[in-house]
Amino acid sequence: VQLQASGGGLVQAGDSLRLSCACSGGAFNNYALAWFRQAPGKEREFVAAIGFDFLTKYADSAKGRFTISKDNTKKTVYLEMNSLTTDDTAVYYCAARWMFMITTWGRYDYWGQGTQVTVSS
Repeated sequence: VQLQASGGGLVQAGDSLRLSCACSGGAFNNYALAWFRQAPGKEREFVAAIGFDFLTKYADSAKGRFTISKDNTKKTVYLEMNSLTTDDTAVYYCAARWMFMITTWGRYDYWGQGTQVTVSS
């Protein structure tokens, strides 16, 4: 299973950005998919997840601003981010595991390479 994240960039506070993560190999329909992020000097933290059954879960910092979705036909998971702030600056990673979503990064089996999101004030 390979995950390829894309869509990061440099934006201004208040802007929106959509991240994508394309999956190749494996049984995409049966995976739980998640986004994590890691800012310089900080630990990797959970952002959002979507289960094989399309149920979703968000970190408190993402609720109301971010939306995770997936397209099984395209084998791609998305993270729509709105009202970005400088606190959202980080490298964003997509991850996959079998079926059920959890918020612990160490329990995910497959990882994308990360995409940098930088929000300027």
